[in-house]
Amino acid sequence: MLGKLLPVLFLVVGLGAGVGAGVFLGPKPSQDSAHASDQASDHGEEKPSKAKPGDQAKSEPSEDHDAEDSGNEYVKMNKPFVVPLVHKDQISGLATVSLSLEVQPGFSENFYAKEPKLRDGFLQVLFDHANIGGFDGAFTRPGNLDPLRVALLESAQKAFGDNIVSVLIVDIARQDSY
Repeated sequence: MLGKLLPVLFLVVGLGAGVGAGVFLGPKPSQDSAHASDQASDHGEEKPSKAKPGDQAKSEPSEDHDAEDSGNEYVKMNKPFVVPLVHKDQISGLATVSLSLEVQPGFSENFYAKEPKLRDGFLQVLFDHANIGGFDGAFTRPGNLDPLRVALLESAQKAFGDNIVSVLIVDIARQDSY
């Protein structure tokens, strides 16, 4: 009995920890920035502009100079994806994947309104990748993640067309439960 409940317990605890980490580590509006903005206006200084959800990804410097020349924008997916790893009908671990997207200029403005549709497609791709053993062994070796990138890009382009240029895997981790 305990052997059947243990994997489910690991899944619930892992998902709870992932959600908790996302909430705890996610971006939060700070009172310090609002206070600093008010102080700047009191002293006749220019106020910093209010950031929109996708602006942070656009303002960060990029190391890829070719992408900068193309004028594309980068959008970070709000939450990481948590994928259960199942072996012999039991959960043997969890994979956590954080993604960003390279998008056509101007697309990031309305991206977040349609993000749930994209997340659904990405989850299906990640579940399929896990089911074929894509997260087993040395899954981060060169070339091992290429099929996943291609499948994620196809899913994104199915949902949003050519507005999505590429899918970037910015963080990936696997935690085994045994």
